Amino acid sequence: MSTNHRLFIKKEEQARFHYDDPQAINQMASILHEMTAFFTKRDLIIICIGTDRSTGDSLGPLIGSKLDAVSLRRFHVYGTLEHPFHAVNMEERLEKIKRDHWRPFIIAIDACLGQLSSVGYMTLAHGPVQPGAAVSKKLPPIGDIHMTGIVNVGGMMEFFVLQNTRLHTVMEMADSMAKAIVKADQMLPNQERIPTFFEALKRKGKSALS
Repeated sequence: MSTNHRLFIKKEEQARFHYDDPQAINQMASILHEMTAFFTKRDLIIICIGTDRSTGDSLGPLIGSKLDAVSLRRFHVYGTLEHPFHAVNMEERLEKIKRDHWRPFIIAIDACLGQLSSVGYMTLAHGPVQPGAAVSKKLPPIGDIHMTGIVNVGGMMEFFVLQNTRLHTVMEMADSMAKAIVKADQMLPNQERIPTFFEALKRKGKSALS
């Protein structure tokens, strides 16, 4: 759960959409495509942060499970209802992602708390989220870019607020955000894998012998 709900497309621009806006999915997809298109030679990673033990904090795992159920071409997804990406395993799983993927470009997804007028808004921004900030947990910042959903009102008794967030709001945002990611995935080109240093050396050796 993050408290960072300021959003930028470029450094000075903001992007946010309410889940009941009929244009929200297509607009989010276009912006996500724009933000990731330059990095398509790297592995594109989606980390869905949160836990299924709290209604408000289940946004990330819900999105992860929805994405896990479809065949994404470009995005690798971590964090589902079955295997959540949360405070207990976060640092260990981040290290594994860095080992297993080629220069991972990370899109972090998290729920956050905000003002009453902002509840139901989904956001896209450059830079990382700060997981656990809303409940005073010290965790590493995550993401080259991030998506958040403002699930409830922040300011006091955050843990109680998260436990008493409307599931309807969370489910609607999870559905919209997952659909936007699927559309963005379809817009991206197939990955051109860059050979590792040792693979490049092998190829050079074969060329010299032929």
